[in-house]
Amino acid sequence: MYALLRRIVRTGIRTEPAPTPADGDRIADRLDHVIRHRLGRALAIRYVDAGSCNACELEAQALANPYYNLEGYGIRFVASPRHADALMVSGPVSKHMAIALRRTYDATPEPKFVIAVGDCAKGCGILAANYATFSKVADVIPVDVEVPGCPPSPSALLSAILAAVR
Repeated sequence: MYALLRRIVRTGIRTEPAPTPADGDRIADRLDHVIRHRLGRALAIRYVDAGSCNACELEAQALANPYYNLEGYGIRFVASPRHADALMVSGPVSKHMAIALRRTYDATPEPKFVIAVGDCAKGCGILAANYATFSKVADVIPVDVEVPGCPPSPSALLSAILAAVR
């Protein structure tokens, strides 16, 4: 064991330098700082699919993988709007989801904020105007931040959460 330890000390560090942080890492670090400073605890988000094609949900679920590590930054998705600080809504509001979305918004305790995810939620996407949709999210509940894209990237979603919390 001592021979191995002496060899390690003699050889020294033989690794390459650490990579520079990516843009997503910088956004996530700022997000963690703002959430802890502003709320003093973790941020709970209730995700509502109001009639989308599920592409935005896939990108939002990518936030939970080890690369983005959403839980590590004090953000978590919850199943009940009564436990949520924010609502993240995707898709155009279908006629059958308008009442449910309004009830979900009403069940979320104050202070709350709403993030409309994707072009369809903004009223300009491929699913936005058809016979089955009621309207965009902002026509049903008040929206604080809109995220463009079809679907928006996980980094864009992190930026939107940061903008909403500020």
